[in-house]
Amino acid sequence: MKLWGGRFTKETDELVNNFNASISFDKKFYKQDIRGSIAHVTMLGKQGILSAEDTKAIIEGLNDILDDINNGVLEINDKYEDIHSFVEATLIERIGDAGKRLHTGRSRNDQVALDMKLFTRDEITEIDALVKKLLETIETIMEENLDTYMPGFTHLQKAQPITLAHHMGAYFEMFKRDRGRLHDIYERMNYCPLGSGALAGTTYPLNREYSAELLGFYGATLNSMDSVSDRDYLIELMSALSTIMMHLSRFSEEIIIWNSNEYRFVNIDDAYSTGSSIMPQKKNPDIAELVRGKTGRVYGALISLLTTMKGIPLAYNKDMQEDKELSFDAMDTAKGCLALFTGMLETMTFNKENMEASAANGFTNATDAADYLVNHGVPFRDAHGIVGQLVLHCESHNISLDQMTLEDYKAISPVFEEDIYDAISIKTCVDKRETIGAPGRSAMEKVIEANKEYLKN
Repeated sequence: MKLWGGRFTKETDELVNNFNASISFDKKFYKQDIRGSIAHVTMLGKQGILSAEDTKAIIEGLNDILDDINNGVLEINDKYEDIHSFVEATLIERIGDAGKRLHTGRSRNDQVALDMKLFTRDEITEIDALVKKLLETIETIMEENLDTYMPGFTHLQKAQPITLAHHMGAYFEMFKRDRGRLHDIYERMNYCPLGSGALAGTTYPLNREYSAELLGFYGATLNSMDSVSDRDYLIELMSALSTIMMHLSRFSEEIIIWNSNEYRFVNIDDAYSTGSSIMPQKKNPDIAELVRGKTGRVYGALISLLTTMKGIPLAYNKDMQEDKELSFDAMDTAKGCLALFTGMLETMTFNKENMEASAANGFTNATDAADYLVNHGVPFRDAHGIVGQLVLHCESHNISLDQMTLEDYKAISPVFEEDIYDAISIKTCVDKRETIGAPGRSAMEKVIEANKEYLKN
């Protein structure tokens, strides 16, 4: 069944029909299509455009179709052009002529725009819940690791000592911003296009605000041409998903490095690892690697959608049908990656001794040794050079700064005294950094309380 065949005198070529059809993918939003139709018909009945009898019959028929699809009694048939024609044809088949009034005062253009908005809105809610779950997992790790010392890195070189709580806190901030972006998109997109018609509204006395209210929108869109040709919200969501995936990919890369034989900072649970078909000793971080790989897939959806939309004049054009497969795949990919990554993180254990030893052996306390000299009256530039000599001495003797004897310290600078050992202990180096946002315990405790409040609200 086609919704537009009246002015045509011959059948569409089968290849053209298959190329044009969208039911293979837009059947994904059958729930939203039926929900939108119920709201539309409810409004038509309220406005007296449809009789109470027809309104009741159509709504009951649509609910029955929804139940039958959900229960597997009714299968969506690919012989129809799209989900809209499938639902309408099934309705007419079941309730007769009343079903033919379903489309009164509506175009397929505003119907498609509505369905996609409803679907995207539902997806944003699901994705937000998954990001929140990840944040809760990160927060738990932070609370449990306030005293788990490890090296902080710049350029993949050990830089200064931090805690695992502080490192995880960086990702908490990233994913918190991601939730903010999702919220912003939801707020901006939550206006109803239903009633915009093909591009110029309709002569029927629709109550668009009532339709919007029924569907949980803040109100009706204010320009019918923009309403049917707007895909900004999808582009924004693809951008937000790309950022989420970028954050997941960065996190995955670190876990892959931490899982390596050279680091051995983490143990990934067997449920989230695989082995080698030839090397029995291997335990591979496949989930982290796949998340890292699938990031490009989501990026591709963003670039494809931007490219599709860049040359489209007002109002609706068939090019815009290309928004669905790309967006559906990106949403599914992001949701799958978030769920699996969270599961991997929840079950992962940390080798705390290896982390602390790595911090001690990587001269991460060198800056604090320089600060010690500055606090004893040595100009910073001179202190920098002195500590450089300390590091050279340690490297030539294969020891760390805290393993040097006081005599060795004094041979390089007589300013050093016994208290240098306390000044460069990893715990001291971390805990004396107490400004908000720093890794010191007192600062981190405040951040954790703020995080808890954020998650609660």
